[in-house]
Amino acid sequence: MDSLLQLAADPSAWAALATLIVMEVVLGIDNLIFISILTNKLPPEHQTKARRIGIGLALVLRLGLLGTVAYIVHLTEPVFEILGKAISWRDMILIAGGLFLLWKATKEIHESVDPHPEEEQSSGASMSFASAIGQILLLDLVFSIDSIITAVGMTDHVPVMMIAVIVAVIVMLVAADPLSRFIAANPTVVMLALGFLIMIGMTLIAEGFGAHVPKGYIYTAMAFSAGVEGLNMLARRRKRKKAGGSPAPAQGVPVQRQAKA
Repeated sequence: MDSLLQLAADPSAWAALATLIVMEVVLGIDNLIFISILTNKLPPEHQTKARRIGIGLALVLRLGLLGTVAYIVHLTEPVFEILGKAISWRDMILIAGGLFLLWKATKEIHESVDPHPEEEQSSGASMSFASAIGQILLLDLVFSIDSIITAVGMTDHVPVMMIAVIVAVIVMLVAADPLSRFIAANPTVVMLALGFLIMIGMTLIAEGFGAHVPKGYIYTAMAFSAGVEGLNMLARRRKRKKAGGSPAPAQGVPVQRQAKA
């Protein structure tokens, strides 16, 4: 308890907590986009439940990994070499997660562009509940290990990491349903989000092979694309409003001319 009180009185700990919360929330965007796209393929009555279970699993995984943080740090130690490049367990996890994201996003794009007839008749409910939870759990593991290793490099205080993780997961819970409804209501946003997942997958693979990609570039590109799409949506909305609110053409009243006597 004394150590916790000392930690609470340390300004550097509060600065690290604020930085970690922002980092966890930003890293959680990737996970949240994947969860939203995946759960929107479930029957409507199961979507909210699947989202909450998926985000709850992310919390359990991250808190559990924080409890074994001493072991997680050793995941960065080399296991073998490929063409002179040392590969660690973390690298293998990132590469596997990136490949999974590439496969999943490409498959979703293909189904969106060329849907199967049976999927059209099922009104989008083309995935089982267990399959959705399993895929969410797999990506939760990849993103959790990446975020925990990043957090370890920023602070040595496990309580600070735990508070940051809990706050970030609460933000994800609050944003999950609105984000999923927004994605479901805007088909063009779905394609944009799938493009984000492909970019994130390529970033994970690159980092797995030792090519560090600054996260600022990735999220700046995502923000720019989202801003452009937002302008397109606003333009389409104004066009619909203009087309629906334009007054009907005035019908002329026939004028009868008097015949000359």
